[in-house]
Amino acid sequence: MIGAMTLGAQELFEEMEDPTLRILDATAFLMREVDGGPYTVESGRATYEAAHIPGALFADIPGALSDQDSPFPFALPSLGQFASAMGNLGVGEGTRVVVYAQQSPMWATRMWWLLRYFGFDDVRVLDGGLLAWREAGFAVSSAPPQPEAVSFLGRTRGELLATKDDVLEVLGGVPACLVNALPAKAFVGDGPGAYSRPGRIPGSLSVPSLGLLESATGPFRPLEYLRSLLAPMLSAARDRPIIAYCGGGISATVDIFGLSLLGRDDVKLYDGSLTEWSADDSLPLEVG
Repeated sequence: MIGAMTLGAQELFEEMEDPTLRILDATAFLMREVDGGPYTVESGRATYEAAHIPGALFADIPGALSDQDSPFPFALPSLGQFASAMGNLGVGEGTRVVVYAQQSPMWATRMWWLLRYFGFDDVRVLDGGLLAWREAGFAVSSAPPQPEAVSFLGRTRGELLATKDDVLEVLGGVPACLVNALPAKAFVGDGPGAYSRPGRIPGSLSVPSLGLLESATGPFRPLEYLRSLLAPMLSAARDRPIIAYCGGGISATVDIFGLSLLGRDDVKLYDGSLTEWSADDSLPLEVG
């Protein structure tokens, strides 16, 4: 365990009998051709149904937890849509949530961010996800839980969200630190692109989300390592807002989670990220 926002497999096992606990499997998969091009999204429901932490429920980020009417994948749902999905999973007043992913932890941190954005604070991330649970020797299940629907009374926290217009204001001189969570090659626009145009939003700092993790499947690196890694960015962002983005608002939540572990819990997510930004030819991008 590296902070109050995470817990380890043993700690989760010891809490399993708590009737207020809700465990959410937030897995999804991004598939892409070897030679590049756009990502396609694959639900993690089938792998969840095959094996999940006992009692865990499936949180469908690409489906019920995204705006299906948006031209962009993973777009933020309405409060009503989110509240309905959470209520159906038994998440509401008096409950506690632990979220995990089967592979990439960015899906767990996206679910963590969504809950925070919609006003729910009692949420932690299982460090290392399902792999850590298995490695600790704990059983998995294919049994489908039957949650009792409850009422989720959320609210939106606009201070945690950045829009395209907010980013344009930064380019126009409003003080803020833009953080790009994509790999270094994508940051400089090198190699096959996944979005309409390659590159980064001008003035961005590169903080690849994978650098905060021990491996592509997690867990997070120790706090002292994160503090050292992020020190230059935190220094540059002193007394300024931070806006994190990536390709579609998923991997940037890893950076936001890491910064929250270090006390910067006010970071905004540009939810549209490069999927939205690069699709507008009038908006600038830097390469190199």
